[in-house]
Amino acid sequence: MTDESNLSKSLAEMAPISGRKTLCDEVAERLRELILLAKLAPGAPIRERDLAEAMGISRTPLREALRILEAEELVVYSPTRRPFVADPDLETLEQNLSVLGAIEALAGEQACRNATDEEIAEIERICQEMVEGSETDEPLTFFRRDMAFHEAIVTASRNRPLAQTQRQYNARLWRARFISSQRKPDRPRTLRQHEEVVLALKARDAVATAAALRQHLETAVENIAKTRSEQAEEGRKT
Repeated sequence: MTDESNLSKSLAEMAPISGRKTLCDEVAERLRELILLAKLAPGAPIRERDLAEAMGISRTPLREALRILEAEELVVYSPTRRPFVADPDLETLEQNLSVLGAIEALAGEQACRNATDEEIAEIERICQEMVEGSETDEPLTFFRRDMAFHEAIVTASRNRPLAQTQRQYNARLWRARFISSQRKPDRPRTLRQHEEVVLALKARDAVATAAALRQHLETAVENIAKTRSEQAEEGRKT
């Protein structure tokens, strides 16, 4: 099966465009999903005409969506303005994740002071859902719960500029964080770290919450490095 037919099949399996968002936002969301699942592989060219045809849209909203993803650093352009899926090196990912770790640690500290009991209960509920679904959830379902867990903490910080900055960094790290969340051998440690964050939040312990979140993001760096090493080893074998 060709790459184009694989892509068309993946698009056909997605839910229809709902119209609840603008068309370019809907298209951007679909492209993020294709990139997350490596249906659009890192470093691969994005053929606008073929992709627009497969999605049943004109090239105008597709190009607008690609500009959104360019701002998120999920898409890059060549000097001749041809779009490609971004393929950042490990050093770049580590640098971005270290910044994100500092941002989320600060959000955790502030959430300890500002979160309501109901918000902390919701964070705990998401954590429990992740534990219960860790063996059965579809990859995207598990990942979205993971991101919802982090987003709920940032929202509970009551710091709008911090939340905006976290969203910007998180957007460019979606693929990397997805890879980390899909490493099943390392998932028990990830879930334990989430539980440690919840316990620290419930105790309103700002220092422990920040430390747990920072450690959690450092684990993501380790997971990504392992995956890249394994992929390189597989490449040498083939």
